[in-house]
Amino acid sequence: LSLFCLMKLCRLLCLALSLPLHIMQVIGLCGVYKRLFPLLAYKITFSYNDKMHKVKRELFRNVAKFADTDGTLRLLEIGCGSGANFRFYPYGCTVICTDPNPHFQKYLRMSMAANQHLTYDKFICVSGEDMRGVRDESVDVVVCTLVLCSVSDVQQVLQETRRILKTGGAFYFLEHVVSDSSSWTYFLQYVFEPLWCYLGDGCMVTRATWKDIEEAGFSEVNLRHVEAPCLHLMIRPHIMGYCIK
Repeated sequence: LSLFCLMKLCRLLCLALSLPLHIMQVIGLCGVYKRLFPLLAYKITFSYNDKMHKVKRELFRNVAKFADTDGTLRLLEIGCGSGANFRFYPYGCTVICTDPNPHFQKYLRMSMAANQHLTYDKFICVSGEDMRGVRDESVDVVVCTLVLCSVSDVQQVLQETRRILKTGGAFYFLEHVVSDSSSWTYFLQYVFEPLWCYLGDGCMVTRATWKDIEEAGFSEVNLRHVEAPCLHLMIRPHIMGYCIK
């Protein structure tokens, strides 16, 4: 009980520390950070990909098997950011990029130039919760990595994913998630989440995202819990895998 009270108290202190950031958001000053965040994310991408290279390579190893009968593969990435996953996609597949932050486009073009084994269809500035510009059952694969932590409605994103996927298509995911409630990692996640959320552009570290995926209505779910020991303690617990519509 005393540890629980300490955790609550520490979170309240963290909330107090993040109050100036909340005020900045309310009065609109965080718009500057929206422009800065893509640069920070682009820089972090190199370190994350180096540390998670084997994990990503394993995750995307069978993407090509979901190609259409004519051999084409249309892949849509939700929250593509700066294109950190492009290097792991199979040769010749067509990529549709979506992200709610238009300021990622500069870094996205740099990643496109570095990954010419792919064909790029278009960039759509939309949130994962509302992709009405994408037709029903129009893509073979949907990818979402390090995105479900920051969306406003995880289930809505997953329902939109199912809507745009062809029957038999696959949804690939790699997300950091909440740790076991008895661990020190959870203590840190719970305490520092308010501040982390502002600095991470809405990133929440206490989501049990695997439950949302398991309840989303996919016909098959292949999901694994993994640890990413080279990453910050707050985001070491991950889930990875793919679901089939």
